[in-house]
Formats: sequence, C-alpha cells, structure tokens
Amino acid sequence: MLEGIIYIVDAVLVLVLATMAVQLRKMLRLTTPPRYTTAIAPDVDLPSVTVCIPARNEQHALIDCLQRIIASDYKKLEIIVLDDSSGDETSALIKSFASEGVRFVSGSTLPKGWLGKNHALQGLLDEASGSYILFVDVDTVLSPSAIEHIVRYALSHRSSMVSVLPRREDGWRASVVLSPLRYFWELIFSRRLWPATASNAWLIRREVLLTRFNGFRGFKNTIQPESKIAAELAQTKEYSFLVSTSAFGVGYEKKWRSQLITSVRLLYPLLGQNLALAILAILDIILLLSPYIIVVILIFVSVDALLLAFSVLLAVASCSLYGIYTYRVWRRGWLIGAVAWPLILIQEAFLICASIVQYNRRTVRWKGRLIQPEAQN
Repeated sequence: MLEGIIYIVDAVLVLVLATMAVQLRKMLRLTTPPRYTTAIAPDVDLPSVTVCIPARNEQHALIDCLQRIIASDYKKLEIIVLDDSSGDETSALIKSFASEGVRFVSGSTLPKGWLGKNHALQGLLDEASGSYILFVDVDTVLSPSAIEHIVRYALSHRSSMVSVLPRREDGWRASVVLSPLRYFWELIFSRRLWPATASNAWLIRREVLLTRFNGFRGFKNTIQPESKIAAELAQTKEYSFLVSTSAFGVGYEKKWRSQLITSVRLLYPLLGQNLALAILAILDIILLLSPYIIVVILIFVSVDALLLAFSVLLAVASCSLYGIYTYRVWRRGWLIGAVAWPLILIQEAFLICASIVQYNRRTVRWKGRLIQPEAQN
C-alpha cells in the first residue's frame, strides 16, 4: 500500500518537474539579453530618461543607490526621488545630493483609496519630463552602463515597457541563500496573458503611461501595478521581460527580513486573494517537498531499494532544477542555494500562510503603513 502511494506521488512529481524544467529553460533562453548590448541600435539618438525612486524610511540604502545612478554613463538623465513621509533622515539625504543633479520631491498626504507606493509613483510621474521613465527601488544596483542597455533594448525591440529581473551580485549570506521564491515563480508561471515582471527596475514610455493608463490612477489600490500594465502591453507585443546578466548590469541587494516582508505583501494578491488557490499553492509546495519526505520515510521502512533510489534521484532532480535558476541569477552561492531548496520551500509555505492570515486580518503593512487589498475596494 505504502509503496503504491509513493510510486503515484513520484510519477506525478516527474510530470511536475519536467513541466517546470521546460518552462524555466524556455524563459531563461528567451529573456537573456544580448551579451554586447551597446551594439543594439547604435545609430539611434537616445531619448531622455527620468529615473524615479520612491523612498520611505530608506536612509540605510539610499546613499549607495543614488551614487550608483549618478555614476551612470547615460547623458540625457534626470533623477527624481520622492520622500514618502519618511520618519528618518531620508529627506535630508535626498537634499544632500542636490548638487549632483538629484531633484527632491516631497510626498503629499495619502488620499483615500490609494496605496502608499502607488501614490508615490504617481507623484514621481507628475514631476518627470523624460521620454522614458525608469522606476527603480532603492535596493536596486545599477552599473554605469545599465540604463543605456535597458533603453537600447527597448528601442531595438520596439518595446513600450521593459522590466528587468535583477541579478544578485553579492553572495554567501542568508539574504541570498534563503531568498524567497518570488522571481522563481515569476519565471515558472509566466504566460502570454500574465507575463513575468520585476518591480526593482522597469522602464516605460512616459506618453504610454499617461495616455493609455492615465498614470497610476487606474491602479490606486493595486498590488504591483506594473504587472497589470505589463499584461496589457504584452497583448500588443509592446512589453519585454529580461533576466539581467553581469554585463547587462542590473542587480539588487536586499536584507533577508525585508525580502520576507515583501513576500508576505505580494504572495496572496498574486494568488488572486483566493483562499482555494492559495491552499492549492501550498499543496504544490508539499508535492515538491515530497521526495525528501519520502526518502526520510524509506530510510526507516523496509522497501524496495529501487524505489528508494528513484526517490533519491527525484530529490536530486528537484534541487538541480532550482540550481539552474540560482546559477543564472546569482553571482555566487548558487550551489548552496540549490542544496537549501527544501528549506526554501518550507519557508515559502509559511510565507503564503502568513500572507493569507495578514490580508484577512487586514494587518499587512508597507514601510509601516497599512495596506488595504484591492479586493476590498
């Protein structure tokens, strides 16, 4: 009886892992930018770009973020940082960069019905003058050539919007090895009607954002408005998603705790705030954990050695699948990440549960400010 159940579970897992592997390989192949990006559209007169950064209590990361952007090779660059009612020294830090061309914008009182970050993005849009706008989080790390790479890619592919999955250039820390699976799921579940997006760095034509979407006014209370914008633009083939490389130059550094908080804020909305779908997601994670559970059980139960070997092979295959992803998006530590895959899956299941509970109790926060989920408008 036990052996029969294990064989069924293993067979289902083979199909799941095969499907995930095919999708991951396809996405990594399709979203890898050219190695020599500066060769793309070399004769095009590059448009002006406004880098927009929403900041709320970001004094710990803001200096490094601004220094990297100021060091950009891009010529037609405007940099605007909006202080969204910070309670620390964020405002003073932004103003200290005025001599470097950084423009300070003070956030206004949050109107009813708006999420704090979405209102900050709208405030930045209202102040921007560039032909393209690059929205950047403070934990994003840009190389001097990164902005030009993104713009040239957008021009050569006639994309109105490009978002870039950042690469982890640091390593050997919990913030890397125990990273939640947010971007992994983006690749695995990317579809034409709901393409993968990354909020760390996304470029969009200002005219398109203003005329076709009325800015962020249609997304006042939407978690990750960039995802819905990308989904609409993908229907007309105006959206591109990239997985950054070292040469492309888009990375990020974020503390482990901050990543966990972000996952709790995003996971339940990404599951449509649907309890049944969220439970299904947890069951899927349990299925991915099943070979490790089975191996432990079989060690203490006398069964066919072939079944034990097959389960061990599935456990290795599952780790290897995640290893393919970490090898592509981490500079170092990818092998440790692959080995830690079972722990990361357990962490993800707890994060989904935490997201469900906090949204239903309406206690989810972003930078200390309560979030009202879209479904409760």
